Amino acid sequence: MDDASSGKPWEAFHPDGVIIFSDILTPLPAFGVQFDIEDVRGPVIQSPIRSEEGLKSLHSIDLEKLQFVGDSLRILRKEVGEQAAILGFVGAPWTIATYIVEGGTTRTYTKIKDMCHTAPHVLRALLSHLSKAIAEYIVYQVESGAHCIQIFDSWGGQLPPHMWDCWSKPYIDEIVGIIKRKCPQTPLVLYINGNGGLLERMKTTGVDVIGLDWTVDMADGRRRLGTDIGIQGNVDPATLFCPLSALTDEIKRVVKSAGTSGHILNLGHGVLVGTPEEAVAHFFDVAKSFDFDKVEDHVSEADKVVA
Repeated sequence: MDDASSGKPWEAFHPDGVIIFSDILTPLPAFGVQFDIEDVRGPVIQSPIRSEEGLKSLHSIDLEKLQFVGDSLRILRKEVGEQAAILGFVGAPWTIATYIVEGGTTRTYTKIKDMCHTAPHVLRALLSHLSKAIAEYIVYQVESGAHCIQIFDSWGGQLPPHMWDCWSKPYIDEIVGIIKRKCPQTPLVLYINGNGGLLERMKTTGVDVIGLDWTVDMADGRRRLGTDIGIQGNVDPATLFCPLSALTDEIKRVVKSAGTSGHILNLGHGVLVGTPEEAVAHFFDVAKSFDFDKVEDHVSEADKVVA
């Protein structure tokens, strides 16, 4: 990549929204959970919390320890001005709790799922603490310049729907309620990896936008969610490794399936390591080339045929 695209993607691509990558685990030390990043294992929690004794290490979030996040948002806000939305993001309580309980990354989630049955009071106390800390962290990001906040319940899709209702949704509800009171003009986006079985449940949290991964058909997602809520996504990130003509076709399919309003075109998850730079540029070029009057005409004609 050249200096502009590797150092300042904003200057290279000029998207409608920009974000400073700050891992969802970034705020953990600010409320008492220390971790390291190892080359092979990834994040490693030094003292996993699985008991009442472990809960004693938690404390209220110290936003001074996250000043670098606020400083970065202010710098970015100054640089892009009003030309693009500044996006903040946080992890949802359940997702963050999986790392804290499991001790790091996991593929099975056995320890935290066991806690749902063997130590529910401990897990609820942990999730409640996380809800309050994350809500404060969101307010801090908004006050530092974020226009919009994305909530990533990345591992919420690892829960059966009835367990998501019990162990994730109430804590997202709490966060949404706090932000709607303290920052009522700030849109909230909720994303869950593998969310096909949870779309209707996600809508009841009160967020403004639902992010769809690429395993959900965009047209089906729009039908299920209705037109009174925004949707985001859902181009498969692997498509950026395909011929550019195939990427063009997929972007057009997703946009037409989403309808004429309330859709934020995006990937269904993050950009994969090794993604060709020219594919990223092509994604933006195609997105900016849309004539939405023609898209609307296309949808209207399809409605007439159905009628």
